[in-house]
Amino acid sequence: MKAYDLIIIGAGSVGVPAALEAARSGLKTLVVDSRSSAGQGGNKAAIGGVRATHSDPAKIRICLRSIKIFSQWKEKEGDDLGFIQGGYLFPVYTEEHEDLLKGLLKVQKSHGLNIDWINPDEVKGLVPGIRKKDLRGGTYSPEDINVSPLRSSSAFFFAAQASGAEFRFNETVKDINVENGKVQGVTTDRESYAADHVLNAAGAYAAEIGRMVGQKLPVYPDSHEAGVTEPVERFFEPLVVDIRSTPGGKNCYFFQNSENRIEFCLTPDPIFPGTNRDSTSSFLPLVTRKLVDLLPRLSGVRVRRIWRGLYPQTPDSSPIVGSSEEIRGYHFAAGMCGQGFMLGPGLAEDLVSLITTGKSVTEEEVFGLFSIKRDFSGSEALK
Repeated sequence: MKAYDLIIIGAGSVGVPAALEAARSGLKTLVVDSRSSAGQGGNKAAIGGVRATHSDPAKIRICLRSIKIFSQWKEKEGDDLGFIQGGYLFPVYTEEHEDLLKGLLKVQKSHGLNIDWINPDEVKGLVPGIRKKDLRGGTYSPEDINVSPLRSSSAFFFAAQASGAEFRFNETVKDINVENGKVQGVTTDRESYAADHVLNAAGAYAAEIGRMVGQKLPVYPDSHEAGVTEPVERFFEPLVVDIRSTPGGKNCYFFQNSENRIEFCLTPDPIFPGTNRDSTSSFLPLVTRKLVDLLPRLSGVRVRRIWRGLYPQTPDSSPIVGSSEEIRGYHFAAGMCGQGFMLGPGLAEDLVSLITTGKSVTEEEVFGLFSIKRDFSGSEALK
C-alpha cells in the first residue's frame, strides 16, 4: 500500500490549490478525483470573478490572499491567467440597497478591503451607458479581479504536479479508513492508500464523503447558470453586480473578460436544488432582460454559449472548514456556496496550517466563522 502524508478528495477549486501548498510545504500529497482531469466540477462552471467584497470577515481576509496569489502568479509562475484588475461595482437603485451596502463599509474596511461609496457620475464613468434612472451611486472595490477559471485550474494543477503532488483521476473514493478514532487512509474503486491526514474537498459531494466518517455536513447543492457572448470592443472594466430582484431571478452579474467577451450569471429564484447540470430554457430570457435593463447597449450582443454549474450551499451561505474533533486526521473544506474559485487559493494556506500545526493562518476569532459548530441561523449579506 502506497503511503502519503495527505490525501485530498477532490481536484477542484479548493483541492488543487491545497495540493500545491501542501506539496511545497513538504507533505507527500495525493489527490483523488472521480473525473478525468482537474477542475471538471464547479471550477469549470465558474465565470472567474474573485472578490474580497463580502460581509463575512473570514471571506474578506481569505479572498484578499487569493487576490494577491492571482495577481502575482504570472510574475512568479509564468502563466497568463487572463488576469484583469477591474474591481467589483455594485450599482444601487433603491434606498434599501443603499442602506445595506453603506452599512457594510465599516466592517469591510476594518478587515483590509479597499472599498468606498461612489456617486452616480462615477458609476456612469466606470460603466458607460448604465441605466441612469433612479441611480443613487454604488460601492466600488477597485482591487477585486477576474481571471480565467480554465487557465487557472490548469496552471495550479501543473504547478502542484511539478512540486511533487500526485493525482489519481477516474478513481472514486469508496471509504475513508479509520481505526481507533484516527484516519488511516482511503479506499477507492481501484486500490487503497495509507495516509495520516485526509482532506474532504469534494465540492457538491462533500456531504457524501463526510458520511464515510459519520460526519453530517449541512451542504446541499443547487445550480446556477452562466453564459458568454461574442467578443466586443472593450468598454468597461469592473465586474458589475445588480442586486435588484425580478421575477425568476435575484441578482445577476457580468464583466468583460480578457478576451473582450461578456460573461454573465444569474441567481435563480426559486433555486434549483440537486445536481442536475443541464441548461434550462428559462435562463437566457431571464438574464438577458435583466442585463439589457441595466445596460441597454448590450441588446445587440450575441450570446455564444451557456452552461450550468453547482453551488454547494450551506444554511447561512458560508463555508464549513476545519478539522474533526472526533476523527484525528480528518479535515474538511466544504460548502463554498459557489465561491470556491475565489476562496481556494487563499484558503490553501489555512488548510495546510491546520494539518501541520493544528491552527489556521487566519486569526482564530475570524476563521471560527467557518466552524461546523457555529450557529447557522444567519446569512451572509453579499452571498
